[in-house]
Amino acid sequence: MSVTRDDIEAKGREIIGAVNETRKSAKDTAVLAGVVIAAVVGIAFLIGRRRGSRSKALVEVYKI
Repeated sequence: MSVTRDDIEAKGREIIGAVNETRKSAKDTAVLAGVVIAAVVGIAFLIGRRRGSRSKALVEVYKI
């Protein structure tokens, strides 16, 4: 059995196709993760801001 140039080129194209699919999938996953993280941080900020404005500590200082 011998390996021809066409066999090597076909395998190379197959590998490149698999790498491109994996890259696209990983990029889509990373973008989705970034959007989810940004949403969670935004929601936490808004909840914290609301909670902070509701329960402000009132400190009275008297000078004797």
